[in-house]
Amino acid sequence: MNATERGIREQFSLWNELDLKDVRLEPGRMQIVIGCGTSVHIADSIAATLNIQGHLARAVPGNEWTVRADNYAPPSVPVEVIALSRSGESTETVAAARKSHLNGIPVVAFTCAPGSSLCHEADRLVEAKTHPEEGIVMTASASLMLLMGLRYAGVSVGPQTTAAAEKLLATGEKFLPELIAGRTHFVFLGGGSLYGVAREAALKMQEMSLSQSEAHHPLEYRHGPISLIDDRSLVVMLYHPDTTSEEAAVVADVQSKGARVLGLGGPGDVSLDVKGEPLTEPLVCLPLLQLLGENVARMKGLDTLAPRHLTKVVTVA
Repeated sequence: MNATERGIREQFSLWNELDLKDVRLEPGRMQIVIGCGTSVHIADSIAATLNIQGHLARAVPGNEWTVRADNYAPPSVPVEVIALSRSGESTETVAAARKSHLNGIPVVAFTCAPGSSLCHEADRLVEAKTHPEEGIVMTASASLMLLMGLRYAGVSVGPQTTAAAEKLLATGEKFLPELIAGRTHFVFLGGGSLYGVAREAALKMQEMSLSQSEAHHPLEYRHGPISLIDDRSLVVMLYHPDTTSEEAAVVADVQSKGARVLGLGGPGDVSLDVKGEPLTEPLVCLPLLQLLGENVARMKGLDTLAPRHLTKVVTVA
């Protein structure tokens, strides 16, 4: 077992230690959730959950918010920025937080790096300790920032959810070898708050295993992307409780074209239940999706501690 896998398997105790320390959402402002790479995918799931909870929200890549904020929120609308960065040093995220701060916009930072540059640009701060062996690829830290966002949105996330995620990982990992055997094309489908996690799973697959991967809203997959499906495809359907029957029909479509399917919360060649407290499905699924990327990398003989062309922190002069 390498350090990446240990970080995935040993993250659950860190979830139970997380404390927002009374950092609360500021009502009456649109929530702009920013980040880069993994963080902006996690931001997407956080923003969707904020909207479900009655708080207008949108996820925006860091540099997009810096250079064209008016494309994402009208200047007349009061906003609060939630900035996500594991290292607290990602150039685009720090710059976006700094510009927001200078413009009088409240900034909340979610990070795993106390004392980092992002912390100095924030009015309020939520910090978490991530796994000590976490390398370039974000695993435990991604889950922790998603957990921060769910709690910030007012979702109850306690030991019941942690136990559900740990059980899903333990149950699902037994099926991973048969699911990935002979598969080179990986598709992740999820709607609503699950879409950001589907995007993150596709990114993990790219980073860890250098595999062709993509993410879509489930019913959008029929509108063009399904043309790539064949007997080399693995589709992971992240079922939304509101649309299980529609998503099951998409699964039947891709199965008829040769795909193998992992159904999380609904039908598939392998079907697994997703438990936990309400609105926690994205968090519960995330560790298993991380381990899926690690398993494909191992099958291909790749070291996830040294992913090609990547650095742990993206900084730009």
